[in-house]
Amino acid sequence: MSSPQNQFLEYLAKNKMAATEQRRIVLEVFLGTQGHHSCEELYAHVSKRDSSISPATVYRTIKLIAESGIAESLDFGDGITRFECRHDREHHDHLVCIRCNRRIEVMEDRIEELQEKLACKHEFEVHRHKMILYGICPDCRKQ
Repeated sequence: MSSPQNQFLEYLAKNKMAATEQRRIVLEVFLGTQGHHSCEELYAHVSKRDSSISPATVYRTIKLIAESGIAESLDFGDGITRFECRHDREHHDHLVCIRCNRRIEVMEDRIEELQEKLACKHEFEVHRHKMILYGICPDCRKQ
């Protein structure tokens, strides 16, 4: 598998877009973060590195990073799109608390196997998927 930097450069070249220094910085900052980040959160990290990069540039660049397959956009039901790195990271699903918005990453082999069987049954070739379960976390249930 190629590096995320090369993957992004290939995507930009294929789509006849410039590989600017600002895009490179946004990608580096994104790759250096863990978790799920909104554009605003990513901008806060980017502006510490280079204050000349605008929020609009971060927004447009993270969308390109997602289109290139390096990031995945996630909607946890609160109206904010967040981005998570997909490159070289193990697949996982999410549990989201509808009260406090706590997010728990989960991995369950049995669910993955069931999804594979379901796809096979319908002769469907799965390339990727997202599973987000919404509910109430233990802390919120205690309140």
